[in-house]
Amino acid sequence: MKTARRRAREFAVQGIYEWQLNPDRPASLIEKHLRENDYFAKADEALFRTILYGVLQDVDALSRQLVQFYERPSSEVSPVERAILLMAALELNKQVATPYPVIINEAIEIAKTFGGTDGHKFVNGVLDKLAAEVRPEEVRLKPRRRQPEPAAAPDAEPDAQ
Repeated sequence: MKTARRRAREFAVQGIYEWQLNPDRPASLIEKHLRENDYFAKADEALFRTILYGVLQDVDALSRQLVQFYERPSSEVSPVERAILLMAALELNKQVATPYPVIINEAIEIAKTFGGTDGHKFVNGVLDKLAAEVRPEEVRLKPRRRQPEPAAAPDAEPDAQ
């Protein structure tokens, strides 16, 4: 079962992908299109909006941050992988309450779902290096291992499955 946060990330990746193919399309129109999906109601709307609008606002800075860790020309990075990397880069930079291993693991799982055969390996390698740069203390103190999303705060709504 997918958590509301996983669904939010998946919809955000789809929105970022759509924007890459249609860069003149307003984010509000992309959001409207994604909301037409019946499963959107089960997504964490706040996280979705934070990621989608945050990436589109900071796409140039996030792209510059990521490209230094590519082991291939950026023109060879698929739009799906790029969308996933942008999503995770935004979270690593702005969602400091979410542990970096969770962000990376979510990106890997989304890459396995939407990306090419070995796309998840590329995503993993880039994000491991980015995490070491943007969250050096957390990386130093908390070696990465597969972790589930942390439980919601007591006053937060539980994730819809």
